Amino acid sequence: MDIVALFCDLDDFYQAFAPTWQQHLLPAPGPHRQRARHLSTSEIMTILIAFQSSDYRTFKHFYRKEVCRHWRAEFPALVSYSRFIEYLPAVLVPLAAYLRTRLDTTRGIAFIDSLPLAVCHNRRIYSHQVFAGSAQRGKSSMGWFYGFKLHFIINDEGALLALRFTAGNVDDRAPVPDLAQGLWGKLFGDRGYLGQELFQRLQQTGVQLITKLKRNMKNKLMPLWDKLLLRKRALIESVGEQLKHVCQIEHTRHRRMGNAFVHAFAALAAYTWQEHKPSLHLTPEEQMLLAEAC
Repeated sequence: MDIVALFCDLDDFYQAFAPTWQQHLLPAPGPHRQRARHLSTSEIMTILIAFQSSDYRTFKHFYRKEVCRHWRAEFPALVSYSRFIEYLPAVLVPLAAYLRTRLDTTRGIAFIDSLPLAVCHNRRIYSHQVFAGSAQRGKSSMGWFYGFKLHFIINDEGALLALRFTAGNVDDRAPVPDLAQGLWGKLFGDRGYLGQELFQRLQQTGVQLITKLKRNMKNKLMPLWDKLLLRKRALIESVGEQLKHVCQIEHTRHRRMGNAFVHAFAALAAYTWQEHKPSLHLTPEEQMLLAEAC
């Protein structure tokens, strides 16, 4: 990842975003010291996103061994690791807003899935306090977990179109109408999205929900293109694997909820910067045929 291009993009975004954001902030009660940070908001976000694309498994080692040793020229005002961690809550809102600007547009074909994000091992649920009251038990195809879910939609090129975090016990179908706003064409999902009410609701907005049938359901005729694309639903599972194992959106070392979502937003932003995302590699002729079918 080119950190110069990343910083320039982040800095241009923040220069336009900061004035509007500052107008909506509530004043702090009582006397409050406005101590200036050594690192700018753009520099903090650059370091966080760059970590998600690195080979380091912990941010502490990345900051101390990579940033502090080799990036002094790019970030001359570097602070200690503990001081940098104190800066993280201040970039939560800018990171979330920046991630929204990185979302792509649909081309008539989209895939939807949910990604379980465990915050601790199941044996430590009762002693885990960091996400107490927010994280919930849920069940995925891999078994039970305690944490959150990332609901997300991608297009045929693997680019993110929409996303939302929920507790682990939320039904996969619940956030779909909000996620599908602005989409058109066909939306492919697994059996967890089966439901006549959801299908009709999306149909009214110009989105056709296509899923596999359960074993006890009667078979229905399906166009050949839809059947072939439904078999390509593994595309979004590949994206989920990259978010987990390359961008490290899930781990169990968080000590604060706010910092956990800072790293989650940074991981998603890092994924949008990947040059080679999982893709169907459709030819122009195939895209034309699919557009006519939609």
